Amino acid sequence: MADYKDLASNIIENVGGASNVDKVIHCITRLRFYLKDEKKANDAAFEDMAGVAGSLYNKGLGQYQVVIGPAVADVYDEVIAQLGDRVVDTEATEAATAETEGDNGSNKPTNIFGWIAYGFKVLIGTITGSMIPVIGLLAAGGMLNGFLTILSDPKLLGWVSPTSTTFTLVQSMAMAPFYFLPVLVGFTAAQHMKSDPLTVAAIGALLIKPEVVAIATGKATAHFLGMPINASFFGLPITVPNYAYTIFPIIFAAWLARPVGNFFKKHLPVAIRSIFQPLFTIFIVGSVVLVIMGPVITLLSSGISVAVNALINWNYALSGLIIGGLYQCLVIFGLHWMVVPLIANEIAQQGQSPLNALVNFTMIAQGAGALAVFFKTKNANLKGLAGAGTLSAFAGITEPAMYGINLKYGKVFWTANIGGAVGGLIAGLFHLHMYGFTGSLVGFPSFASSKDNPHNLLIFVIASIATILVGFLCTYFFGFSDKDLDKKTKTVAKKNVFKEAVQ
Repeated sequence: MADYKDLASNIIENVGGASNVDKVIHCITRLRFYLKDEKKANDAAFEDMAGVAGSLYNKGLGQYQVVIGPAVADVYDEVIAQLGDRVVDTEATEAATAETEGDNGSNKPTNIFGWIAYGFKVLIGTITGSMIPVIGLLAAGGMLNGFLTILSDPKLLGWVSPTSTTFTLVQSMAMAPFYFLPVLVGFTAAQHMKSDPLTVAAIGALLIKPEVVAIATGKATAHFLGMPINASFFGLPITVPNYAYTIFPIIFAAWLARPVGNFFKKHLPVAIRSIFQPLFTIFIVGSVVLVIMGPVITLLSSGISVAVNALINWNYALSGLIIGGLYQCLVIFGLHWMVVPLIANEIAQQGQSPLNALVNFTMIAQGAGALAVFFKTKNANLKGLAGAGTLSAFAGITEPAMYGINLKYGKVFWTANIGGAVGGLIAGLFHLHMYGFTGSLVGFPSFASSKDNPHNLLIFVIASIATILVGFLCTYFFGFSDKDLDKKTKTVAKKNVFKEAVQ
């Protein structure tokens, strides 16, 4: 369970202090304060407060409302612990909760297409909600990796040898948050969905344990529907993919760990619960993830990799438009990792990769979207997050921009992708080649070769500028407004796709 003591203290302080509170109740997303003087509340403090999505004064109800989201009940309990029972109104809390649950349900879709759109929306909300706490780490790792590229690439400064231990250690500093992403996201996703964070983090550690990674990268004993059968589990043949850098399997685990953990918490004697509850939860949830998620991810990824390869071989320019506009959708669910071997194979056999050249502009585009938010928003906290996400994306790591900004505010992701589609189209039309793995703006040395095209680097520069301009302008004028921040607070209750399934 997360510790909300500091958050509760900050909230109490910024509603005017304990002496300014008459009563406090909550609904399904908000703390609702009845204050002696609402003018003592500090609206500006709530705009930048971590753990708070916003605040407002409802004059009709006479309430100062602080938007928390799914963790509102836990924060409320801590507020009550600090203020005392004098501020409790149980009947009003139950009425507010029932009313807002009814409102939430009445707004749900009524047809299959609406449900698909609704499901995708709240699924993305769950993913971004689980990712937000680790975005700073990912941004830092992305920027550090970008600086290391500049220092080590012989076409740039070349001050650090790629074969040196210095390079290995600094790169490990940069990439550790990504490699151990299942552990970090497992912890935060469990907090988000109210399962046990340490248990889910342990399941994340299972997925990237060296022995499991060795199975994933080892030789397959057979194949089924294009999937490598590389392990057996109690006699059942299974496929184990490489879970490093992935997030969706562990978010699924965080969802499943709640009902499983709650079942054993309810039925196990207190004397043995502390040992056997995590034991059974780790085994059951870990088994389900390994047996089900591995084959699902591998099957989907294999199909996508075949389709992508066929598209490129058919028409490079059209491939640029489609891949440039849609590739980052694969990244959301970790389905892009089966595309990576195609890139490696192209570079190994041909010395260059047209696929990687197209993927490159999807990374730049996500940075352009975050850059537009940076310049347009007046929210200091969001501006800082957008700036870090921009730098990281331009250094080749898109996760901070995507999960911290672009997906969180919906339209930004898609308007940014328009820039990626334009950049990919230009790259395809002029047969751009890419001779290395390192992408985005910091990866420009990967295009610095006249082996196949004497104007290759110039094409990269032109396509990059087009990507940034289109992605930036589309996002600035059509993809984002600070009004979206207000809309976000109104829909915060819907951001956990698994919430109702486990109640």
